[in-house]
Amino acid sequence: MKIAKVLVANRGEIAVRVIRACREQGIASVAVFSDADREALHVLMADEAYPIGPPPPAQSYLAIDKLVRVAKASGADAVHPGYGFLAENAAFAEACGAAGLVFVGPPPAAIRALGDKTAARRIARTLGVPTVPGTFEPVSDPDAMRAAAREIGYPLMVKAAMGGGGKGMRVVRSESELESALALARSEAAYAFGDGAVYLERYLAEPRHIEVQVLADARGHVIHLGERECSIQRRHQKLVEESPSPFVDGPLRERLGEAACRIAGAAGYVNAGTVEFLVDAERSFYFLEMNTRLQVEHGVTEMVTGIDLVREQLRVAAGEALSHKQADVVLRGAAIECRINAEDPFSGWMPSPGTITGLRAATGPWVRDDSGAYEGYTVPRFYDTLLAKLMVWGVDRATAISRMARALAEYKVVGILTTIPVLAHIVAHEDFRAGKLSTGFLDRLLPTLTATRDRARAVAVIAAVLAEYERLGHPTLVEPSTPAADSWRTGRRPGWRSP
Repeated sequence: MKIAKVLVANRGEIAVRVIRACREQGIASVAVFSDADREALHVLMADEAYPIGPPPPAQSYLAIDKLVRVAKASGADAVHPGYGFLAENAAFAEACGAAGLVFVGPPPAAIRALGDKTAARRIARTLGVPTVPGTFEPVSDPDAMRAAAREIGYPLMVKAAMGGGGKGMRVVRSESELESALALARSEAAYAFGDGAVYLERYLAEPRHIEVQVLADARGHVIHLGERECSIQRRHQKLVEESPSPFVDGPLRERLGEAACRIAGAAGYVNAGTVEFLVDAERSFYFLEMNTRLQVEHGVTEMVTGIDLVREQLRVAAGEALSHKQADVVLRGAAIECRINAEDPFSGWMPSPGTITGLRAATGPWVRDDSGAYEGYTVPRFYDTLLAKLMVWGVDRATAISRMARALAEYKVVGILTTIPVLAHIVAHEDFRAGKLSTGFLDRLLPTLTATRDRARAVAVIAAVLAEYERLGHPTLVEPSTPAADSWRTGRRPGWRSP
């Protein structure tokens, strides 16, 4: 079948990413927006845009009936869920199918089999793929919960059974923390994914977080596109990702890829998905979960393989075969992604909503900026804090690191706080450059960032004051004798100061 129009059931940079992929293939795009997103970039870019309700996700981006109704009213053939929200919701996929809409993602049965983390763990166990010790069913009864926790041992993780992105996760170090952690995880999961089910899993200290990208079509073909290193995290949300992993060698890559494809095949998986593993220092790996959707960090895989994952999603959803075989997949060079979030990393990663009064994104050879932000855009307080994904490619990892350091230095955001200062520090750190990574990397790094924190705050305050001064129409504080030439030479607007 031919897909002519796609409703993008999401917001932010991923909605922009899907809209661009549709446009390249001559497919019309339909955006949806809450009241808080009326002037968002994805709304401005789409061919059509429709309101879906108040800012809270439950009344807008999680409202299945509204999304399906808009899709039908707009004449869309298909719905792309992006990531987060309803991307791993089998009921949404079923509702799309019942309305005669193509769901650009796996079939509902595969979402239930793998999107539910406990069900996915059971599949891995059946296939003989090692899993992290924990429960294989959601926990709810208090007595059974405490008994399971004692058997697993502390510290342990309480994890949302549905969704991903680090939401609905809590580390529990003793039984006295268990009840409150469960309540918080359930509440967060219900708000983010519409399902508050959680399970328990042993907490592994400082492993590597390695994930494998898979693609599958409806004709039984399943391939993997190599791995991504996702070990640098805060609050179980990734900050920096790269492909390939500096730790994974050829034999381990083959073992991880084979296990990922077996899990996807066993569940009848179709479309793009990601199988996640924890890997220890001896290169032993443990199945963690499968994300039955496009991953935030899919771009680094695209950069090293040359395969457009969103294009493949749309092709597979239209009933076409995969355009590549496993033998066609070759990893070339190295790619790194830094997530630029609207957060204050020096004050507990608190969100930093507000208006962006100045923005200069990084550009240049082999630099990619996937963003939902623009100068004058107001970052709402209701959603995930991700502003942009800054990605670079290099002929080798050292080149990619140098390019990322340059790109982060170029990237300027005024009016809100962002994670850029910490990202720059991570990329410059000797352990990062040496590939000595683990999920505990950031915990070791943050205590050393006091000087960076103070400098970043001072620069942010000065830049915000200068931008407001200029916005109010006052004469600029820098008046070069030849404004055009000076601006071109310095690469900054008159009135901006370099730190």
